[in-house]
Amino acid sequence: MTNKSTVFDHARPFTIGVEEEYMLCDPKTGELINRANELMAALPQNFKSRFSYELMLSEIETNTPVCGTVSETVGEIIKLRSLVKDLGAELGYRIGISGTHPTALPGTQTYVDTTGYNWVTDQMRSYADQNMTFATHVHIAVPGAETAIHVCNALRRWIPPLLAISANSPFFAGKDTGFSSARTLQFGIFPRTNIPMRFKNFAEYEALVELWKKTGTIARPRHIWWKIRPSLDFGTLEFRIFDALRSLKKLELIIAISQALIHQLTEDLQQGCLPEELSPELLNDGLWKAARFDFGEPLIDTGTLEVLTMHDFVKMLGEYCAPALRHFGNEKVLNTLEDILKNGTEAAGQLKEFKAGDMASLKLFLMDAVDYSVDD
Repeated sequence: MTNKSTVFDHARPFTIGVEEEYMLCDPKTGELINRANELMAALPQNFKSRFSYELMLSEIETNTPVCGTVSETVGEIIKLRSLVKDLGAELGYRIGISGTHPTALPGTQTYVDTTGYNWVTDQMRSYADQNMTFATHVHIAVPGAETAIHVCNALRRWIPPLLAISANSPFFAGKDTGFSSARTLQFGIFPRTNIPMRFKNFAEYEALVELWKKTGTIARPRHIWWKIRPSLDFGTLEFRIFDALRSLKKLELIIAISQALIHQLTEDLQQGCLPEELSPELLNDGLWKAARFDFGEPLIDTGTLEVLTMHDFVKMLGEYCAPALRHFGNEKVLNTLEDILKNGTEAAGQLKEFKAGDMASLKLFLMDAVDYSVDD
């Protein structure tokens, strides 16, 4: 077994990378259309490494270079979104952003024909049809493999408020699902999308990965799709919780919170006060409530076993991250956090738009409301 721990030996810990998944939509109707092949072929040579396919030809993923700051990361995202927008004007699509497309039906999409995605569709068969989902993934570099494992253990505590503030998928297959994040449920059909177990050390994690490869459970480590994943490719902790977001301010918030959480949890580990032994049942209950309900729902903080509302859990998240946010000069994002608690998530915005119009107007909104600059 090859030791993968050295990938976590970063000269600059706490650097950032972000992946965004976009819907490729008909400019007039907002329906999903297959333009990924044309988009990939039209990319300028210097941007080709910044794009990749997802499971469907109506979806594209962008990825930033490694960035030192949150503001630098947002700047790179603006460049990528703008490029996709400009290419769309030539190729006949617009991007829409939501955790799920509101009306696309399972079984109507065309899969990407690559070795990697053919493996996925062969594994999932008809259930692959349910994965019409779009996410934002945030990578934060962690100082050392053992630190990554212990921080990941403790990071699970904060999954419910992280999902709650980023929820953006109330509709699926033409229906109001009653959920804030239907994406969480739809992608949850896939295996290994759960909250990970507690690992004693990096060797235990690496042994599990090798065992799954040996038994054909996975073909490569990236087929582990946990809500939070120690990345053996990049030496990061990867947040896979978040729905795709239209607002750059909200995106800036989740990036800054992710970086601050990793920094603060690393500090706690060094101080010997990191809670890692968390109840799997209570973690899953918190995940469910974040996907299903609004900020008034009660749940249990697995770190303290205190009963509190999601509103108060989100406030606690902000307070916990505040020192690290100040350390990185990102404390302004706490204003965005307060705005979400007061005025609602992007999921709430979708519901408001739908109630004021209909599905047709909602699909146009998901394209029209995409931010391409911080002034949008």
